Amino acid sequence: MTGAVVFGGVGFIGSHLLRALKGSGQYDELVCVDLVSPADPIDGVDYKIADVRQPLSADLCQSPDEIYNLAAVHRTPGHETHEYYETNIAGATHICEFARAKQTKKVIFTSSIAVYGPDEAPKEETTVPAPQSAYGWSKLLAEQIQQSWQQEGTDRKLVIVRPAVVFGAGEKGNFTRLAGALKKGFFLYPGRKDTIKACGYVGELIRTMKFMLEQDEGQSLYNFCYPDAYTIEEICQSFGRIGGLSQPKGVVPLPLMKLASLPFEVLNALGFKNGINRARIQKLVVSTNIVPAKLAASGYTFETDLDSALEEWSKTSLISGGFA
Repeated sequence: MTGAVVFGGVGFIGSHLLRALKGSGQYDELVCVDLVSPADPIDGVDYKIADVRQPLSADLCQSPDEIYNLAAVHRTPGHETHEYYETNIAGATHICEFARAKQTKKVIFTSSIAVYGPDEAPKEETTVPAPQSAYGWSKLLAEQIQQSWQQEGTDRKLVIVRPAVVFGAGEKGNFTRLAGALKKGFFLYPGRKDTIKACGYVGELIRTMKFMLEQDEGQSLYNFCYPDAYTIEEICQSFGRIGGLSQPKGVVPLPLMKLASLPFEVLNALGFKNGINRARIQKLVVSTNIVPAKLAASGYTFETDLDSALEEWSKTSLISGGFA
């Protein structure tokens, strides 16, 4: 009997992953473990409610061949410092304990490019991590916890993926917001037009997971994004080609953007929560220049590029004629 359990499987990436695993026909048991029930459950997936911040019951599933650790607190800024550590580190610890109890030999962990820290230099897998946020530190420590688990046995396999921005149907994140702003015709380039924003399609991400899991390595750590270093201007142009969306009308200087965010920070301090602040504004103008060197060295062939991925997304979008 072949089985897999996905922790954090109700979210964007987890839902796509579970559909792919189910569609492969290779699994007799698929279990999703999350804090909440899914809005759109997948037939054949057994959904369980559990909190990875607490020890996990061995009764969640039978003996899975694969464990996918997608559970995370990830929006930054947006959470208290302790929340990142409680979920990302305690979660990794408890999932490793669960793997030991179930004698599971394969773990796949979605980390983050936040472990590299923010700057303009290209980042390969050999780049020394330099996280500058609680989220980045918590992800790096979670990697190390799971690496220690793998080192306990030569028959164990660990795949760690550090994804850049991942987009696709149901994402509700950066690309969805960008598409919405372009459609309304009021998007302006934040600070500059040449900011590199490493990105990749969710379907491609899942294919890389399977590919790296099949490699003959005890530990595999890889960056996920397209090999082309797409700029924000090129991403907007791709949305224009594929979706007919209008293009930005100009560039807003960074100092003006930060000044405009101050009233929203005051509102935040008064208890009127919103997502606008200077830290988030600064993130918009810093490149995420990520290089998927490990995938290239391993012989992975991308099935999509930015244009073809946006086209596929538009066909599977949650709304007709758009990107959602």
